[in-house]
Amino acid sequence: MLFEFSDEETLIEETARRIAAERLAPLADRLDRGEGREDFLANLKLLADNGFMALAVDPAHGGTGAGAVAFALSIAALAEGCAATAVTVSVTNMVAEVIQAVGTAEQKQTYIRRLADGTYPAGAFCLTEAGAGSDPAGMATRARRDGDAFVLDGTKLYITSAEYAGLFVVWAVTDPAAPPGKGISCFLVEAGTPGLVIGKAEHKMGQTGSATNPVSFDDCRVPASALLGPLHGGYRTAVAELAGGRIGVAALSLGIARAAMDAAKAHVRQRRQFGQAIAEFQGIQWMIADRETELEAARLLILQAAHLKDRGLPYAKAASMAKLYASEAAHRATDTAIQLFGGAGYIREQRVERYARDARITRIYEGTSEIQRLIIAREILRGNA
Repeated sequence: MLFEFSDEETLIEETARRIAAERLAPLADRLDRGEGREDFLANLKLLADNGFMALAVDPAHGGTGAGAVAFALSIAALAEGCAATAVTVSVTNMVAEVIQAVGTAEQKQTYIRRLADGTYPAGAFCLTEAGAGSDPAGMATRARRDGDAFVLDGTKLYITSAEYAGLFVVWAVTDPAAPPGKGISCFLVEAGTPGLVIGKAEHKMGQTGSATNPVSFDDCRVPASALLGPLHGGYRTAVAELAGGRIGVAALSLGIARAAMDAAKAHVRQRRQFGQAIAEFQGIQWMIADRETELEAARLLILQAAHLKDRGLPYAKAASMAKLYASEAAHRATDTAIQLFGGAGYIREQRVERYARDARITRIYEGTSEIQRLIIAREILRGNA
């Protein structure tokens, strides 16, 4: 299939590349060292002002209305400049989309607009717990009805953007007697709500510019209007939105890998050994050919999944294939980039070292590579049946 992008999609990708080059890439190394938070937040506001925080959301709700293909192109372009910023944008888009999918008219008008225009610096997706990672049905967080309110108690782990998110989408068990996955509901909780406690930031291997924290709910009271979607229908909502999020992680993986390989190709053209540029050696050329072939395949898988989503067709299998392949390809690409740099690639002054650390988590979050294989196999076998 030949993907021909619309003028709007092309403009959005070009804008993302320009912002990535001018604003994100120059800050990425400082963020990696734990510096530059104020500039990071300023970049998030700039991205909101340019329509990147609700790309696939209807303009009637404050979104850009550009679709999933534009979203994928944007995240890949932003990740070439800074993966920590790209993941923040990706998760914020997830939050906006889940509100669009199951929210009330009032929730859409109120909360999506605040995400889209940067009133909220970011959105947070509170699903994972100590006992509920790949199996969200095993969550322990509870929400009990108390008059015209719900009271939340429990702890979520590894929450992206928790320190500066303005809005949290939170999953909790509302019917403990229901079968696993059947008694879970979803809630909107604004930052600053009494009982919402942001824990100490995790010290991560990569994407360190993006805050990751535990989030606790201690007798956290929210109005009944904070219920997002049907009561006890939250599990289905989570599963549906995770599929869309996998397109984002796949695109982010591609962006990191693309940056690593571009740096490596520039290096091997300049680095000379035995009287010639090392790019002239066949072994080097084969390494580059293999990685570039994989990245092109990853790109096509991502676009296929995004295209299916834009058309309203089933895309869960395609999204899992894209996420699995792109994240694994990013691991190989960043490792190859370090190898092509030689000893210099192991030194922090060379960005390929950071790219390798940033890429590692893509094989884990939004569902591990092993979980993606289970989803793909299930969908294939179900189709054959």
